[in-house]
Amino acid sequence: MIEGQRPVVSCRGLSRVYGTQAMPVQALTDVDIDIAPGEFVSLSGPSGSGKSTLLNLIGALDRPTEGEVIVDGVALGGLDEAERSDLRLTKIGFVFQAYNLIPVLSARENVEFIMQLQGVAARERHARALEMLESLGIADLANRRPGELSGGQQQRVAVARAIVTRPALLLADEPSANLDSKTTQTLLELLRSINVERGVTIVTATHDPIVMRYARRGVQMQDGRIVADEAVSEGTVVRPA
Repeated sequence: MIEGQRPVVSCRGLSRVYGTQAMPVQALTDVDIDIAPGEFVSLSGPSGSGKSTLLNLIGALDRPTEGEVIVDGVALGGLDEAERSDLRLTKIGFVFQAYNLIPVLSARENVEFIMQLQGVAARERHARALEMLESLGIADLANRRPGELSGGQQQRVAVARAIVTRPALLLADEPSANLDSKTTQTLLELLRSINVERGVTIVTATHDPIVMRYARRGVQMQDGRIVADEAVSEGTVVRPA
């Protein structure tokens, strides 16, 4: 990260314990990480390594048992639920492996949905949604509902919805989980283009080595801890003490 540059994400001393006091499950233990503007980071590791838990904490979908998360200069710990919801609405885009599209809405209406919640005027959100669908090569599908789209097409709509609001951060949880290899590569080329051309900071949680290769930084997790942090473009690995 450039000296003096503020991270988009900063986590300090993050721990997350689930379960009961009698039977606790330690999902994260004392995790520190900074993510700079414009990075493309993959969180990888086996099931139970803590990658999805960390993604959920960064996305204000969960709260840590201990520690602090700061997103785009905002400390999440001091926010109530309404403020956390507003932060997710204005600063964070999400791409879920299940797409989470609204089945009764068209592709264009799904892309417009978050902007509607933000209070964007109808004419502007129509134009921005169509422009985004055009840039992703699916403008001709704007009036189709999710049930009329293939998995790859639905994923593109989900990506369009996530970035049309121009968030500071895009979070993708197992983005290739339900896709074939060809569609996976198309999606990853799209994410890399968004990262490089639009400067969107992207963090993915994945176990897919193909996704890891597209990221420019790989963070490996095991047993709730970061065990390696690799600058992919340089091929170097920094192992936490």
